[in-house]
Amino acid sequence: MNDDQLLRYSRHILLDEIGIEGQQRLLDAHALVIGAGGLGSPVALYLGSAGVGRLTLVDDDRVDLTNLQRQIAHSTARVGDPKATSAAAAVAALNPDVQVQAVAERADAALLDVLVQHADVVLDCSDNYATRQAVNAACVRHRVPLVSGAAIRFDGQLAVYDMRDPHCPCYACVFPPDAQFDEVQCSTMGVFAPLVGLIGSMQAAEALKLLAGIGEPITGRLLMVDACTMQCSEMRLARQPACSVCAARRG
Repeated sequence: MNDDQLLRYSRHILLDEIGIEGQQRLLDAHALVIGAGGLGSPVALYLGSAGVGRLTLVDDDRVDLTNLQRQIAHSTARVGDPKATSAAAAVAALNPDVQVQAVAERADAALLDVLVQHADVVLDCSDNYATRQAVNAACVRHRVPLVSGAAIRFDGQLAVYDMRDPHCPCYACVFPPDAQFDEVQCSTMGVFAPLVGLIGSMQAAEALKLLAGIGEPITGRLLMVDACTMQCSEMRLARQPACSVCAARRG
């Protein structure tokens, strides 16, 4: 680290759990963020400000005026721009030392297979079930830890699925790919603006812990947040031996 970096990251370095070695691990790391909207905004900004050396931001959507109520990486001046490039610009303005790659494409299976294998951690900030399943499948295939977040109305969820741990379930163990349900979106159900900040910030915290090798990630647990009452509950998650996604890759 140079003198500017020592000063920029001094408040991390002062933490015994992180120190210079932990901060260097962050500087050497590569995080892949799927989705640059409500959850992806605080994720990208906090990972960038914390000094994660490389960020890849994937989103095929464009900034809309309705996004600005909660998607804090974007601005009125960038309405109409690709969300990936808009979020990348916000990170660069905050910390120009971070290498940010904006990918303004849909995160389908083929793209994920290319990107996930080069990442140290993947953060799923997407807003649809098919993408979440595709992200999980790629993380299982390449054994890359996945930090998953979701938010709708006043309800948020957070979990870490780490395929490096033989006892940890994958996302499909908890939410089977063939499950039948009515998918809801912010455009029809609404979302409380600070909720995505809460969940996205916690996703960033879990990713930083994984990358720096500190603390205890919430693997094997699903954290549920009710922002209306500001109460949290937790559910233990079990690996499913017959899971259609991860069972054959457990070795």
